[in-house]
Amino acid sequence: QVQLQESGPGLVKPSQTLSLTCTVSGGSITTTYYAWSWIRQPPGKGLEWMGVIAYDGSAVYSPSLKSRTSISRDTSKNQFSLQLNSVTPEDTAVYYCARGSGVGGSSWYSRFDYWGQGTQVTVSS
Repeated sequence: QVQLQESGPGLVKPSQTLSLTCTVSGGSITTTYYAWSWIRQPPGKGLEWMGVIAYDGSAVYSPSLKSRTSISRDTSKNQFSLQLNSVTPEDTAVYYCARGSGVGGSSWYSRFDYWGQGTQVTVSS
């Protein structure tokens, strides 16, 4: 059974960098065709896909967040991480990590079979 767990600060000040880590158990993040996404849900709004890092280390980002987002991984710890720069209160949301699969491109983030429980991040001074 694959499990994902988000971790990181729950409060970030405006203009700072939001950093979150997703720890994966029950499966390797380097297993072929699996891809690992970050998704968020602001209060009162729908889910927003942010970006993905695939089994081979390649990353794809949402065009609307690309300039501020970086996703990396630590294969020795079976973790992948999100950095979102220059945050504003509009970045306040529940942040989720999730697993998708496919041969590439949009197939990696068109649907997800495992999710973390989510972590609340509030941007406020």
